[in-house]
Amino acid sequence: MFNFSKEQIERYSRHIILKEVGGMGQTKLLESKVLLIGAGGLGSPIAVYLAAAGVGTLGIIDDDVVDLSNLQRQILHGTSDIGIPKTKSAEATITEMNPDVNVISINERINSENAFQILEQYDLIVDGCDNFPTRYLINDACVMLGKPIVHGSIFQFDGQVTVLYPGKGPCYRCIFPEPPPAGLAPSCQEAGVFGVLPGIIGTIQAVEAIKILLDIGDSLIGTLLLFDALTMTFNRMKLRQDEDCPMCGENPTITELIDYEEFCEVQW
Repeated sequence: MFNFSKEQIERYSRHIILKEVGGMGQTKLLESKVLLIGAGGLGSPIAVYLAAAGVGTLGIIDDDVVDLSNLQRQILHGTSDIGIPKTKSAEATITEMNPDVNVISINERINSENAFQILEQYDLIVDGCDNFPTRYLINDACVMLGKPIVHGSIFQFDGQVTVLYPGKGPCYRCIFPEPPPAGLAPSCQEAGVFGVLPGIIGTIQAVEAIKILLDIGDSLIGTLLLFDALTMTFNRMKLRQDEDCPMCGENPTITELIDYEEFCEVQW
């Protein structure tokens, strides 16, 4: 059992009194290592709630800098952060919120050369990225490493969340076998995004991440949760593992990581 300080007992008291969490569960969180891919719209609420919950090590990888147009939805950052790396801004916000959290800032883009080295250090990966190349890359790497991913994505007023857990359910390629052709998916500047939408989807991702770390409740493994902000409705879609999946099927044909940057563009 983690040797809680008086301050930690007070900070996490609302967790500790929950029978599903308790002192043992809070200890698990403080000893957990989570990697967050992206410190933008989805990454912001994910990082805030994982940090507040007391996840002990939170890696954040992003190679972008804060832009004025980000502030409509990316709550990790403020006006004074414009022009600085998002990882630096995120680290400052999280450290101020909860000094228990060891923030590992990775100010670079994840790719086929560094993916294994980065991902293998963490218990759980949370996908807060905004582009297809990264999504397929981390899916493939996590299947090879046996790491679970909490996936989320948004588009205009719609969002979706699922958990991709190797050996327990389908991977991303079971659902979407191939990336879309370059130019087919509109960018954020072209399509727009409802400002509060990533807050809703990112918070759900944080819920799923904490449930996996604590091994409580029913996760979204094998289920795609769909949200429509305009109608305020949630729908659930059952997902099945594809036996012919090129990544996690019975006879996988993808045996190494692929960088798709030159083939498809960012989603929003």
